[in-house]
Amino acid sequence: MNLIGFLVGVATGVLSGCGVGGGTLLMLYLTWAAGVEQYQAGGINLMYFLTCAPPALVSHTRQGLVEWRGVLWCVLAGVPAALGAAALAGQLEVGLLRRCFGVLLLYVGVQEWRRK
Repeated sequence: MNLIGFLVGVATGVLSGCGVGGGTLLMLYLTWAAGVEQYQAGGINLMYFLTCAPPALVSHTRQGLVEWRGVLWCVLAGVPAALGAAALAGQLEVGLLRRCFGVLLLYVGVQEWRRK
């Protein structure tokens, strides 16, 4: 393991725990700086999320920041959507998948910028 990769993992883990979107930053690092293929970077990001999410959930629950009714609706809608999107992504050419991901990042960034 190299030091830069370790530091990126720590930084994105802290940001993920704060709800900032560290997983998105990790994807950017993996694909742009580390040269990891898009599909492999997505798999790494999913495994990374599984280790970062539980402590963040515990912390946010203790602070009373979790609305469980909203969680239920998100899970009911999110699981089928994630399965469908994963099946679709597996059929897409990598270049198109990267462009779609870039458009998503731009859209989210513009929406966040407009809110503030």
